[in-house]
Amino acid sequence: MSEKNKFNIEYEIKSSPRILYGFLSEPNGLTQWFADDVSVKDQVFTFTWDDEQQKAKLLAIKENKLVRFRWIDDDPSYYFEMEIIQDELTNDVALSITDFATDDTLIERKAIWNNQVDYLISVLGA
Repeated sequence: MSEKNKFNIEYEIKSSPRILYGFLSEPNGLTQWFADDVSVKDQVFTFTWDDEQQKAKLLAIKENKLVRFRWIDDDPSYYFEMEIIQDELTNDVALSITDFATDDTLIERKAIWNNQVDYLISVLGA
């Protein structure tokens, strides 16, 4: 198995951190942009795309700030994180995505995030 490298992408989002946080941390919020269906039980989120399920454990959560997951079937050192960053001077809000990908899947992973976050922005009406 080839090694994965950490990467980070940042998106400007015209939304309040509180509203955005609901879309990152709650099953019904995540269902609107991230997966076809999302359920949660005992800190394990089940994401469904086209009848395929993937489970992720919630590793960290900070209200209106950050959500970190690890895919259950992935190496424990890998995770994906969605962090809300607010500029103290301008109050601009950004969504920072941290994820891991192998060299040969990096472009694809970034494309998936770009696509999903574009969808999130349209759902937010931002």
